[in-house]
Amino acid sequence: MKIIRLTETESTNSHAIKMIAKNRSTESCAVVANYQTNGKGLGANFWESERDKNLTFSIVLHPDFAADQQFFLNKAISLGIRDFLQSEMSISEIAIKWPNDIYVSDKKICGILIQNSLVGTSFDYSVVGIGLNVNQTRFLSDAPNPVSMKMITGIEYNLDDLLTKLLQSINKWYGRVKTEPQKVEAAYKKALYRLMEWHDYEIKGSRIGARITGTNEYGQLLIETDAGPIIICDLKEVKFLL
Repeated sequence: MKIIRLTETESTNSHAIKMIAKNRSTESCAVVANYQTNGKGLGANFWESERDKNLTFSIVLHPDFAADQQFFLNKAISLGIRDFLQSEMSISEIAIKWPNDIYVSDKKICGILIQNSLVGTSFDYSVVGIGLNVNQTRFLSDAPNPVSMKMITGIEYNLDDLLTKLLQSINKWYGRVKTEPQKVEAAYKKALYRLMEWHDYEIKGSRIGARITGTNEYGQLLIETDAGPIIICDLKEVKFLL
C-alpha cells in the first residue's frame, strides 16, 4: 500500500477526500500525519493527539462488495486493529466498543471514523480515519478515559514499525470480508465490548439495565433489556454508562 506522509494537516480524512476529488483514479493508500490541527472524531468530536507521539492516518479504499454490506468494513478494520494490539502488547483485554472504538479494559486506546461515498448500490470509495494512542502519556481534553500503548506497557514505540504492522493486520481482515464473511461476523461479535454482560445504559433517553447481544445485518446494536425485549439501537440512541 502506498503511504503519503504529511508533517501536519487539518485532518487526514479531509486531506484524503480532497485528494480523491483531484484524482478519481486514486488507488488504495494511507495518508499519515505527524500532527493534525483538527483531527476528526465521531460527529462533532475532536481527536486529541500530541505531535509526533501517536499514529494518526487515513486509509483510502475502494471496496468491491455491495454497499449494503458496508458495516463489514467497520468490522474488518476494528478486528485488524484489535489483533495488532493484542500481538504488540501481549494482552487479551482488548474489545471493540460499538461501533468505532477500541478499548483496553474500560479505557479508549483507538478511534475509527469511516466516511463512505456510495453510488447506487456500490462503493465509490471509503476513507477510514484511525487515531491510535501510542506514546502519549498526558491527555488534556475532557475525554473521560483515554489510554495509550506506552501507558499500558511502559515501552516507547517506533511509529514507523507499528504503522507497517498495523496496515498488514488491517489488510488481512479487510481481505476476509469477501472470502470469509462469516468468520469476520463471528470474530466481531465475540470481540464486542460488554458482550452478554449486564450494565446500565441510557437507551433512547431512558436509563435501562441491559446487555449487548450483538449487531444486526445493518450494523445496529442489539440490546436485551432486563425486562426481556430486544431493543435495536442506531448511533447516538445508546450511551454506555460506566
